[in-house]
Order: sequence, then structure tokens, then C-alpha cells
Amino acid sequence: MESRLNRLEAVQAMLLEIGRSSSTCSDITEFIRSVHRSLGRIMYAANFYVALADRADNTVRFVYFVDELDPVPDPDAKVTLASASESPTAWVILNRETLVMTADEQNARLADGQPWGAGSEAEHWMGCPLLDHQHQILGAVVIQSYRKEQTFSEEDQALFALIASHVSSALQGLQSMDRLERAVQERTALLAHEVAERGRAETVQHALYEIANLSASAVDAAGLSASLHGIISALIVAENFLIALYHPETGEISIPYFVDQKDAEAPVKRFRYGVGMSSYVLSTRQASLHDAASYARLVADGLIKEPLGNVEIASWMGAPMLVHEQPYGVIIVQSYDPAIVYTQADLELLAFMASHVAVAIARMQADRAIRKAKDRLEHQNAALNSALGALREAQGELVRQEKLASLGRLVAGVAHEINTPLGICVTATSHLVQELKLTREELEAGEMTEESLQQFLEIIDQSLRIMTTNTQRAAALVRSFKQVAVDQSSDDIRSFNLKTYLGEVLLSLQPKLKGRPITVEVECAPDITLDSFPGAVSQIVTNMVVNSLVHGFERDQAGLIRIAARLERDHVLLEYSDDGAGMDGDTLAKLFDPFFTTRRGQGGSGLGAHILYNLVTGPLGGTVKVESAPGQGLRYCMRFPRSRRAARAESELESDTGN
Repeated sequence: MESRLNRLEAVQAMLLEIGRSSSTCSDITEFIRSVHRSLGRIMYAANFYVALADRADNTVRFVYFVDELDPVPDPDAKVTLASASESPTAWVILNRETLVMTADEQNARLADGQPWGAGSEAEHWMGCPLLDHQHQILGAVVIQSYRKEQTFSEEDQALFALIASHVSSALQGLQSMDRLERAVQERTALLAHEVAERGRAETVQHALYEIANLSASAVDAAGLSASLHGIISALIVAENFLIALYHPETGEISIPYFVDQKDAEAPVKRFRYGVGMSSYVLSTRQASLHDAASYARLVADGLIKEPLGNVEIASWMGAPMLVHEQPYGVIIVQSYDPAIVYTQADLELLAFMASHVAVAIARMQADRAIRKAKDRLEHQNAALNSALGALREAQGELVRQEKLASLGRLVAGVAHEINTPLGICVTATSHLVQELKLTREELEAGEMTEESLQQFLEIIDQSLRIMTTNTQRAAALVRSFKQVAVDQSSDDIRSFNLKTYLGEVLLSLQPKLKGRPITVEVECAPDITLDSFPGAVSQIVTNMVVNSLVHGFERDQAGLIRIAARLERDHVLLEYSDDGAGMDGDTLAKLFDPFFTTRRGQGGSGLGAHILYNLVTGPLGGTVKVESAPGQGLRYCMRFPRSRRAARAESELESDTGN
């Protein structure tokens, strides 16, 4: 009885110690070690272990393991949980029930061909599940004996189950604390990583900003390369650094910048594409990371032809500078120190920086090309302005010559037209002189009769009528020519009646119209008076009629030319049309271009319509529109102010007010 009471007191003391340990221990393994020591005071516990289950990934960890025969597993290693038919520990965890097994029972399972656990065979094996308050599995606690004299009684089994329940309660709290501590540690590590990454990102961002500034600043190639070396050195150990630039126009690679611990200068400053590691990186268009062994394999495999520089490297990185797959060069960083070995992260960072350096170089090259193009365009623009000035002078001279030629043709036509009435007058005068001589002789001979006198008087009357008619006709031609010629050769404003003036212009064009089956109709109110440039109106009408005769009608083709004018408030609308050949859209679009003519080499100067446009939009201050289609003739519609004197005064007033 006394021994039983002593054992109960020991059990009670153990349970109290488990409670104290769970509140003072923060480490699960240390807590279970304390339980094991206490358990050894009330029963045989030479072989004892605890397996904690992780339901998330179906694994177990043997966080505490003491055994006389089997090796101790790693307490942090996760082992996939076996099935209930393969392991007694798995059976306890999966069934959440206590299992007591003897050596005979285990041998019986083995005899049936069922493997049962991986450890040494025990004489007596006892395992209890560890359950939380929701009866969810936490793991299993196992005690076993390899000695026949040391087995577990029913009282031992009951005590072990009781202890397992207390351990379960304590473990639940400890695991919660452990999970919290793990979460805090993981969060702290994550925050530290985020801070480090953010700091690295800020450093990279600052480096990119400096690279962008370099591309915008006017620095020479040496200064740019040295600055790039300094920027990249702030991110990567780059004591050995070079920049290689690719020149597609010559198929060569140059080394504008080279810093090396073993070589004072680059082995070569310029070499053909296909030689060295630079060519290899450019050909693959991929960033490369190598050590001495992999570098040697590249050389042995013929992937690197004619290696350049020192090959005794510990670590080597090269990244191509590409913009839309267009190569600009290579950035290479290498280490001779075995303690400095570049990683894949370093390579990715170098490749990232190389891409931005390529953009900066491309921008700088584009800026230089733009500046050169701008300078070239400025020189060309100056040359073009000079040529344009000369062309305008030549054009003005040609227009002046065209106007003089037009006036000369008008003079020739009028002179030819005056020859006819003057010739008739000369003939009539000669005939009258001859008749007077014959009549005088007849009178002196006394042979004049009343009939012969009457015939002589009729001849005189007929001759005088002929001379009067033809001299009046010649006088009208001269008067019309005089007015039109004066107007075309001067730029003065005067008041004139539009209908009367159109008649004078058409009269001066009679030599052109004579002999052509062309009818000219004029529709104009007799009270339209203009205060403008009559010379411009004369030149416009002349050019339109002449263009119709030259381009619109064949020599013997009948046709109609119609000129209509009317007032629209303080503006005049002058319309001109013919029913000639017309023109297509392409020709119509070039009608007002200087020197454009469809009769090149046949007397066409290409200035008629151009002069017309300039006169309407210039001196007359109006607008002109033209319509035409093949076989449908040509139609001009001109609109200009009735008084240019008032318009000029208003413009001068506005100019003075603005000043």
C-alpha cells in the first residue's frame, strides 16, 4: 500500500512539474526532455520519443528521440507520414488512438507479410496520440522496451495515457507560442529582406537616373565610360571592367574604356567582330556568367575564337547592350579573386544595367545624328533660301517679260488690224486722185458731160464714206489699244466702267479672234463702276481669252466664250467660261503653278494662269476658283472688292493703329 501511495505522489509531482515546465519552457524539445526525466522516475523509460505531425503537408518531425538501439533522426527534418498499415507511430497518429504492442504481435504481422515499422523490434511498445482541445491530432508520444523483464503493466499504460493528455495540453500552448515566434521571425526576416530589396531598388533607381543624366549631358566618350564604371561599381564589385562598342558600318569592335588589375591597357583597342568574348556575347545576345573552367570549355569548343586579355579569371560576367535587338556593345566585369564570385543575381543586375546603358548610348547617338542633320538642314535651308530668292527674282523677271511680250503681241496685233482700214483708205485715196485727174483732163478738153460729172461726184461720195468708216475704225482701235496698253504697263488705281472697259479689252483682242469661229458674249450691267486696277482686269481677261484660244479650241473649232459680271454688295463677281476641251483633275491641280503648260515648245510659257492668280489675289485683293472636266470646258469664278482704294486705306489705318 505504501509503495502505491508513493507512486501516486510521484505521479502527482510529475503532473505538477509538467505544468510548471510548460509555463517556463519556450522550447518544445527542452519541455519534452523535462517530461522524459520526470517519466523515468515513475516507470521504465529508457526508450522514448515524440513525433509531431504537420497536417498541412502530411509529415512528421521527431522532435525528441532517445533510443538504446536506433540512431537519432534530425529533429528538424520532415518525414512523410506512412500509412497506418506500415508504421505503429503512423497508426496512432492517423487513428488518434492508443496502441500497445508486444514482440509476439509484431512478429505475427511480419509472418503475414505486413511490414510494421522501420525501427528495431521491441519487446513492448506503447504509443499514445497527442490531441488538442478540438480532438485534432498533434502527434504521438511513444515509449518502448527491448528487454523482456521490462514491460508495461496496465497501470503503466493508464499512467502513460494520463501523462500524454497533459503533454498534449502543454504542447498545444507551446506550439502556439512556437508558431507565433516563428511567424514573428519570418515576418522580421521578410521585413529585413524587403528593406534590403528596397534599398537595393533605390540604389538601382539612382543608378538609372545617373545613366539617364549622362545621356542628356554633353560628355565625351572617356568621361561617359568612367562615369558608367563608377555607377555600376556602386552595385557590383567591378574592379576589372571594360566597355566594348560595336561598329556595324565596319564590322569591328572597339574598347573605349578598360580598367584591369593585371593589365594596364587593353590588349587591343579595336578588332574585328568574331574575336574574343565580346563577340561571343554579341552573337548570343544573352548575358553570360562563367568561371575559369566554363571559360576554358568555351575556348576548347571553338565558341570563343582568339581569346583576348588575361584568362586567369575566377569569375566573369558579360552583358550585351541591346535596343530592339540592335547591338550597341558589351559590358564586361571580371574577378581574379576566388573570394569574389559573381552570382546569377549579379548577372541579371548587370544585364538590366546594360540594357539601360544601351538606351542611353542610342539616345546620345540619335542626338548627335539629329544635331548633324539639323546643321546639314540649316546649311541646305540657307542654300535653298538663296536659290528661292534667285528663283523669285527670275520669276519676277519672267513675269515682267511675259507682260511685255503680251503687250508686244497686242501691239503687233493692233498694228496688223490697223493696216486693213488704213490700206483701204490709201486705196480709196489713190482711186480718188486718179478719178480727179481724169475728170480734170476731160474738163480741159471740153468733153465733160453732165453724166460724167455726176459719176465723178458719186465716186467722191463713195470714197469719202469708205475713208471715213475705215479711219474711224482705225481711230477706235488706236484709242482702245492706247488705254489698254497704258493700263497694262502701269499699276495705278483709277475709276472705270467695267462693261465699257471689257469692250475695249475685247476690241484690242480682235486680231486674236479674227478668223476664228469663236463667239464672245459679255453680260454686265452698264452701271458697274470700279475703283481699282484696270491693268490687272485687262491682263486677267486677256490671259483667259488667249488661254482659251490656245488650249481650249482647235484652230477651226467653233466655240463660245462667256464673260459675266455682277455686284454682290461691295464686291464684284466676275465669271469666265468657255465650252472648249477642258482638262483633267491632275492638270487642273497644277493650273496656277508657274511655268506649267501643256503646250511646251508650242508657244506656251506656263505663266498665263499663274499671272492671273497673282493679279486676282494681289492687286485686286480677291479670290479665284476654277472648275473643269475633260470635254466640259473651263470656268473661272473671281471675287474681288469693288473699290481697292477704300480697302487700301482701311488696311493702312489698321496698320497705323497696330503700330
